[in-house]
Amino acid sequence: MDRPDTFFNFADLSEGIARTLAQGIETRVFPGEQAMFSVVSFEPGSEGSIHSHPEEQWGVLLEGSGTRIQDGIDVPVGPGDFWRTPGGVEHGFKAGPDGAKVLDVFAPPREAYRKTGSGFAA
Repeated sequence: MDRPDTFFNFADLSEGIARTLAQGIETRVFPGEQAMFSVVSFEPGSEGSIHSHPEEQWGVLLEGSGTRIQDGIDVPVGPGDFWRTPGGVEHGFKAGPDGAKVLDVFAPPREAYRKTGSGFAA
């Protein structure tokens, strides 16, 4: 049986909108009407630039380890840790020695992430 076009799988790299956020950081984006998922894969030691955007962002570390940088504070995180980033707050992430996989949720959806491309596109 075929799945409806509203069902997805984290392991299927052919699904979602592909974006390269920075060297060693790739994401697949799943936009909805009111919220957006972004499944971000970090190579070991890769680091995203500190940035901000008006959308609220929630993140959960699914695999690996890293450091969440938020509002000038570095917080070590492991699998199962999650965080909320209000709109306009500067933030970033640095992956640990085994890399990381993070699920980000944006509300409302980030318009720049509705298409393939590169960069954090603030």
